[in-house]
Amino acid sequence: MPSSILIVDDQESLRHFIEKALVDEGYEVRTAGDGAEATQAFFAETPDLILLDFKLPDTTGIELLKEFKSHVRELPVIMMTAFGEVELAVEAMRQGAFDFLTKPVNLEQVKVVVEKGLDSARMWRELEHHRRQSRADFGRAFVRGTSPKINQVYETVEKVAGSDSTTVLITGESGTGKQIIAKYIHSRSPRAAEPFLEVNCAAIPGTLLESELFGHEKGAFTDARLQKKGLLELADGGTLFLDEVGELPLTLQVKLLTVLESMTFRRVGGTRDLKVDVRIVSATNQDLEQMVSAQQFREDLYYRLMVVPIKMPSLRERREDIVLLAQHFIHEFSKTFHKGFQRLSDEAKRKLLEYPWPGNIRELRNVCERTVLLEDGEVVEAGQLRLGNPDSTARTGGLIEALERLLIEGMVDPDGIPFEKLIADIERGLIIRAAETAGWNQSRTAEILGIKRDKLRYRMKIHDLHEAATVDP
Repeated sequence: MPSSILIVDDQESLRHFIEKALVDEGYEVRTAGDGAEATQAFFAETPDLILLDFKLPDTTGIELLKEFKSHVRELPVIMMTAFGEVELAVEAMRQGAFDFLTKPVNLEQVKVVVEKGLDSARMWRELEHHRRQSRADFGRAFVRGTSPKINQVYETVEKVAGSDSTTVLITGESGTGKQIIAKYIHSRSPRAAEPFLEVNCAAIPGTLLESELFGHEKGAFTDARLQKKGLLELADGGTLFLDEVGELPLTLQVKLLTVLESMTFRRVGGTRDLKVDVRIVSATNQDLEQMVSAQQFREDLYYRLMVVPIKMPSLRERREDIVLLAQHFIHEFSKTFHKGFQRLSDEAKRKLLEYPWPGNIRELRNVCERTVLLEDGEVVEAGQLRLGNPDSTARTGGLIEALERLLIEGMVDPDGIPFEKLIADIERGLIIRAAETAGWNQSRTAEILGIKRDKLRYRMKIHDLHEAATVDP
């Protein structure tokens, strides 16, 4: 659907001149010759953008600007004024105008400014959608618990939330709820009405991550056809959450340090410094102190990030919360899937409490979702809970016995050696043992095994271990 533009100017020839140019660009265009016509057109069908003259027969452009913006805050309004009336342009920008053009207008300049204005409005709508979705997701995912360790976390969070600029570093195993804590800090801070944006530093290649964070200028690289604002600009006034910050390339660590020290940065290909007001909250399941010692992470950045450190306890450290969390998730998914589950049986509770939960809260949530989706009833029974990661001794005991018989005792099965299965079992067992040693941290597990993380993920998928060791939330 083409974007709609309203042109407001008392010069008929100018209106038609601009209208024809914009229609040729594929826009839907309406025109008005005075304030009354413009107001009628605006309320009949709100346009996506307005080109508005300063001087009209029955009112001023500034008055119309205020009126329009009071109804649609994100509406881009581009003012048109005679050359030399700079003070009017300044006042218009103060009142919320997106930009201004001087007469006689240059059609190429009109097209560029209109495109920028529409892009800005589109981005604003996307941010609002993301913000609403983020609040909804947070509400569904949030449940606090009552254990002493999680209460200590929230005591710290309440204190740090009041200081709206202090950087926070959230650490802990995968699946412990680091993202939820980051959102909670934002929701309790003076920045709550502003954007909360997040980026997973491990999910985006370094070359693209720089553009994602800092934005880029038109022509900065081959595919940079338009200027792009980065997450730092888009989060201005709000919070930027850097998930898996330990994966940030060293080159970007230097730039992030500059942002933390001065709140200024340059877009990729840019020549001027941009200033922002953003709170940085970061999270990692890695040992950053160890990475600093190994010169894999900058020491100065490490200390800038961890002004306030928050350590998320594993689910094993807060067992008194397991049943409470499970009950919450059971109710949540019963509503989602229109099921009738009301509670957990005593045996089901016992089974949940005995399980080690290597994937922490995320794994518990997945188990509850799968159970509600696949089963029926009012009470969740122990047999309905399909726990995906039994004790490692049970998983690898048969393999060890088979190897002992074959390699030590020299006993070969009458049907021969199941070579492929044996090798697969060995590989699976090694991955499980390494992962448990690393607390199911994929980066550390890959280091222990001496392979790249992408290969580890591929092998885990083959052996159906993807639920037990997931990336951070």
